[in-house]
This record gives sequence, structure tokens and C-alpha cells, in this order.
Amino acid sequence: MPDQPAMRWSHVGLNCGDQAATEDFYRTLFGFQRARVADIGGGERIIFLRSGPVYLELFPSAAEPADGPKGDGPQSPGVIRHLAFQTDDLDAFLERIGDSVPVTLGPLRFDEFIPGWRTVWLSDPDGVVVEVSQGYRDQEQVPTD
Repeated sequence: MPDQPAMRWSHVGLNCGDQAATEDFYRTLFGFQRARVADIGGGERIIFLRSGPVYLELFPSAAEPADGPKGDGPQSPGVIRHLAFQTDDLDAFLERIGDSVPVTLGPLRFDEFIPGWRTVWLSDPDGVVVEVSQGYRDQEQVPTD
């Protein structure tokens, strides 16, 4: 296998029954601040919170499909959606793992939010979804509501 690209902890994606209440909880009790808001259509958005090097990604919750989680992880409230890591070279990471790990989604590009932001989601041996991303950075002008 080729050398492993450097990995850094990225974030935990949380499914929220009430995004505003979840954001308030982590802001008030743990000092998180908004780092980015991404409009995902249909009046929904993902809110990125940051405290130092730690990020939380707050998703609106959705009903879980009957056959279990797909794509970027389960969507039921109160359930961790996925674990996430950042790398400087997603292609090198994908080359290194080859076909040895099941890909649940991607790789996808999110250039409409951040030019060069690319992500792939994998399944660990216990079925936990793990995201690996390249190119994420905080928003310069973060909406306050």
C-alpha cells in the first residue's frame, strides 16, 4: 500500500430533532460557536459548530429508512450520524484503501459551498459511517440565525 496521508480529527455529525435547541445546548454549555451554515435545500441547513479544533455538524433529523442507514449515516434524532476525519489528499487515501473498505457514499464534491471540498463516506466493521474529507474551511461571514 502507498504511504498513508496525514489524518486529523474532523467532527461528529449529530442528527437533531430541534437544531436550534441542540445548537444552544452546545454553545451555552461547551462554548461552541458557529463556523459555517450550509443550505441543503428544502428550507433545511447543516450548522457547523466549532470549539478549538473540535467540530460538531448539526443535521436536521429524518425518518430512518426501513432497511437501515445509507449514505452518510443514520438520520434518526439522538443518533450519531458519522465520525469524520480530514486529510490533505483524499485521492491518496482512496488509493491506499482500494476496495478493502465499503464506500457508502461518494466521493462527492461540494464546490458550491467551498471550492475543492471533497468527501467520501465509508463503513467501519461495525457499520459506523466514517467520513473522510479534503478542503473544508470555516465560513468567513457566518450567519447568526
